[in-house]
Formats: sequence, structure tokens, C-alpha cells
Amino acid sequence: MNEIFKGSFTQQEPIPDDGIAAALEVMRSGRLHRYNLALGEEGEAAALEREFAALTGARHALAVASGGYAMATALRAVGVGPGDRVLTNAFTLAPVPGAIASVGAQPVFVGVTEGLVIDLDDLAAKVDEADVLMLSHMRGHICDMDRLMDICTGSGITVIEDCAHTMGAAWNGIPSGRHGLVGCYSTQTYKHMNSGEGGLLVTDDDEVMARAVLLSGSYMLYGRHGTVPPEEVFAAVKYDTPNISGRMDNLRAAILRPQLARLDEQCERWNERYRVVEAGLRGTPGLQVIERAKKERYVGSSIQFLLLDWPGEAIEEVLARCLTRGVELKWFGAAEPAGFTSRYDSWRYAPSEPMPASDRVLRGIVDMRLPLTFDLEDCALIARIIRAEVGAVWQEHAA
Repeated sequence: MNEIFKGSFTQQEPIPDDGIAAALEVMRSGRLHRYNLALGEEGEAAALEREFAALTGARHALAVASGGYAMATALRAVGVGPGDRVLTNAFTLAPVPGAIASVGAQPVFVGVTEGLVIDLDDLAAKVDEADVLMLSHMRGHICDMDRLMDICTGSGITVIEDCAHTMGAAWNGIPSGRHGLVGCYSTQTYKHMNSGEGGLLVTDDDEVMARAVLLSGSYMLYGRHGTVPPEEVFAAVKYDTPNISGRMDNLRAAILRPQLARLDEQCERWNERYRVVEAGLRGTPGLQVIERAKKERYVGSSIQFLLLDWPGEAIEEVLARCLTRGVELKWFGAAEPAGFTSRYDSWRYAPSEPMPASDRVLRGIVDMRLPLTFDLEDCALIARIIRAEVGAVWQEHAA
């Protein structure tokens, strides 16, 4: 009899009790707006900024309404505007090119390798096409950041990191988001901290931070932030930086601060689950596990594998067979995007040329969330189901 998995791939853990208590305290105060503070009071949003800056080792942090808003704000803060071209990954999620398009700029897509990271040879070939790289650590896969920064620094490319899937991760001991000029993070429900929606931005650059704070809608209340550049920096930019309001409120910040204190522990729990699934899939005929670099400290909140060079109908059969057994897989190779599985050729507002090597990889990417509501036995069961169904379809098509 075939085993069936009965868990939910969208069910997250509850907000911790101290987060709920902090949220209730904010609600009872009525002071949800981040600048609505009593005399001498530090609000939850400012406290979160201070604590997140300390965690990442950044000089400054800014709490905002979403990860996408953080990216668009970072682009505006470094001077990207209408008609500019911005390099970015061909394998990413729609908010990344969406942030570029939102400032009137044009994405220039860079290829993906079988390791699911940006193709650094393709990046090196395209450095003359733009002055900024919006680097997406898509699905938590971090490329060789030493080589990437050598390429970008040598070519005068400003790097902004999309760390929606790498909060708590690192490359060679440096936290994700700290190689580039700006790091952007998400606290949407499926990310590593959950406030429903929300985002954070970090930088060491005083002017970038001052512009970002003003862009986020600080009016002239920027002194109430958790990390504040010198007054003279604000004085130089405050009259020519528009207010594009996208602040985080104290309620969401209150929910996030206890989660931030537990981030390392949560990341290790994700990695325990990831390792169980990875071990269970390794050696499956026709299935390619994504090998992780030794310098990468990843966070396995999702897992990907490749069914490389499989016909589309065979991959669809694998997905259907797994779903009948309770395992929900997503595929980035379908002709039409479903849910979040769009890719560079889906975004018709951003014209692009075909990239055959990347297209081959994209057609084979299968993706699965690993919520912390799964235990290790769940993960072993999921791996057995995927292994069995991939093996069965592989044998059918090989025959």
C-alpha cells in the first residue's frame, strides 16, 4: 500500500507567545503607527531596526512594508530611475523584476547554472550593459560571492542583494546581504520571520540610508529610527527625496522581534529537515540533487531538485502522482506560470532574448517548501514518496 503524506505545505508555525503578547501590548496602547510615540519612547519598529542591524553587522537597518518595497527603495536610493538598465537573475520571483520595473528601469537578465545560482560567466559578459546588479539569492542558493564581487567591483557595478530566502544565511562567514551596498529582506509569511507582510533593508552607507528613510515616508521624523545617519546627511538630501510611503508599523515589528531573537535556532531546524529530504532523494535515478558549496551557510526553508532534460509531460506526471500522495511540488518549467513559478520569459514588460543554457535548467527545476510544522519523520516520508514516483516515471519513460 502506498504511503500518503497528510500534512500541509502552507501551514506555518504560530507566532510565538511573547510575540503575541508584544502585539497585544501595542494594540492596547493604540500607538500602531511607528512615529506615534510618547515622549522618550522607542517604538517597536525602531527597536527592530536596531536589533536587525546588530544581527547582520550593518551600520543601518530600515523596517518597511514588504521585501518588494525594500528592493524598490534600494534602487531609488542608489539613483536608479526611468530608462536605466539593471542586471538581475533569470531565475527569481516576480517581485524582483517588478521592483526594477516599478522605478521605470529595465531588467537585463543573467543566466542560471545547474547549481541554481546566477551564472557568473554570463554576468561577466554583461557588465557593460548596466551600472547596478539586483542579485537574487533565489530559493536560498548563494553563488560564489567572492568572485561575484570581484566582477562587480572591477566593473563599477553597484550590488543590491535580494535576501528574501537567505535571512540567516552566509557566504564564507559574511551574512547574506552584507556583500553588496544594500541588502533587502522579506518577512512575508513564507520567509524566515513571519509578519504576514514586511521587509527590512540594511546598508553601511549614510546617504543611501538617509534617502531610504525619507523614501519610506518619515516626513521629518527620521530621528525616531533605530539607526540614524548624521543630521547633515539628511540635510543634504531631504528636500529632493520624495515620500513614497511604505513604513512598517509597530504591530508587525512587535511580532517580529521575538522571532529575530530565535532566528539562528529556527534556521538550524530548517536545515535538519532539508538534510533529511536531501539524503532521501540522493541517488534517485533521473533526479539531480543541488550540491551546496562548502563556503555557503544556507537555510533550507525549501528544497529544489532537477529533472534535467526530462520531457515536460513526464515532469507533469511526477507532480500529479506526488500530489495524489499528499506531496505538493512546484515546477518552473511549465509553459504557463502557476502561482509563484514565473520566470524571465513570463515577464513580458521586460523584453529578453532566449538563453538556451538557462532555459534547459529552468525547464527542470522542481521546488518544494519545507515548513517547520513538518517533523523529521514527515520529511523522510516526503522523500520516500518523491523518490518512488520519480523512479516509477523514470522507468516508464526510459522503457
